[in-house]
Formats: sequence, C-alpha cells, structure tokens
Amino acid sequence: MACESHLHYHLEFFYLLEGQSRVYVDSAVYDVFPGDLLLVFPNQIHRFECVSPERYLLFIINPDMMPELEGAFLHRTPTQAIIRNVKDDPYLLSLMHLLAESAMQASPYSAATMRGTMLAFFGRLLSRVELTRGISPNLHSVRTIVDYCTRNYASPTLSLKTMEEELHLSRYHISHIFSHKLNINFNRYINSLRISSACRLLRSTDRSITEIAGLSGFNTSRSFNRAFFDQMGLSPTQYRRAMASIDAVNQP
Repeated sequence: MACESHLHYHLEFFYLLEGQSRVYVDSAVYDVFPGDLLLVFPNQIHRFECVSPERYLLFIINPDMMPELEGAFLHRTPTQAIIRNVKDDPYLLSLMHLLAESAMQASPYSAATMRGTMLAFFGRLLSRVELTRGISPNLHSVRTIVDYCTRNYASPTLSLKTMEEELHLSRYHISHIFSHKLNINFNRYINSLRISSACRLLRSTDRSITEIAGLSGFNTSRSFNRAFFDQMGLSPTQYRRAMASIDAVNQP
C-alpha cells in the first residue's frame, strides 16, 4: 500500500484483512488494523505507509457512477477517514465482497450489478460516517500544489521555480509545504510520481527503457535508472522481468 502523497477525483477505500498500515489523509494520521476500513473522498490528499506485511481489498471508484450521492462525495468530507471494526458488520462485508466480485465479472449485467451494489454499500457505510462541509483554509494551497504536481510531473522542466510562476506562490512557501505538510523533499516527491508512472509503463507496454524515462519526465536514462533503483531497489530492466514472471505465473 505504500505510496507518496497524491489526490484524485475518485473515491478510494481499502479494507485491511491482515497486517497494519499507516495512512495520512489531509492533516490527519490513522493507524489501520485488520477489520478497519479507510475511506478517502475525491480530492483529499492521502498517502500510505506499510507498517507490517498487508493483505487487503482496495477499491477506486468514479463518483459519477452514483449521482444520487454526489452531494456527499463532492461537497463534503469525512471528519474521520477511518471506520473501525467493519468486520463486525456482516451486511457491509457481504456488499463489499459482492462489489469485488462484480468488478471482475464480464456479463451484460455486471455494470448494473456493480452500480446497485455500490449504492447499497455506500448507503450503509455513510450512515456510519460523520461528514463536514467545506475544506480547511490551511489545505487549499496544499491541494493546489499536489494537484499541480500530479498533472505535470512528466514535464522535465517542472521545478519550484516553474511552480512559483504558474501558481503565484513563493517557492519557499511551496518548499515549506513539502517539508512540513507532506513530510517529503520536493525532488523526491516528484521522482516518486515519475517512478510510479514508469512502473505502469514497464509492466503494461513494451516501450524501451529510454522511451519510458522520457515519458515519465526524466532528462536522461542515467538519472532515471538512479532514481528508479533508489525507490524500487532494482533496475527498470530487473523490475520488468520480475513483473513479467509474476504475470506469467498468475495467468490461467
């Protein structure tokens, strides 16, 4: 589950089956244990840390699939992102497993089944969640910065200087936000976004390492290889081979 701070338009939640995770959502920190569910609304800043080896169910859902709940998802946020002891709610658990099953089905009715299950699931879940309106003023600039980075990380010219010019925020203020709000150095954060993109390309395409480096925002293959090894602990070529072996084993 480990990943750096990011935000997106989708709903994201995961149910922890085994292990332990630490999750940062906006300015809050949550330790997640087996049986807990962590819920992230659209455009909330979040990142994950693995505390011990995990097994979990992870869902990323477009809120447009549930227009009936748009007012909740797009105009409010949970006061607490963690819902404890979901394991003790058999109805909610059965809906969650049905949602996972319907997502993997390929029938003419799977989309309808999925939408109906999502409405039932979130109708039940939101009854256990306290919602608040609006966004904390202290988070506006943080979200602006993170959103800009997630949209522009592939640009090799991205820097504190370009962000200062584009966002009309002092580069020192931006650097302070990374250090004190996101707890990560600016360059390391951008590299983490670029490496995540490179991993997807390495696994899902046959593009060359040099081409993937450029598409992910690196000026040279050397800087790409160094950053990739620093984050992943192996080279891009080794990663591609390892993922190909895993995919081959998992194929029926």
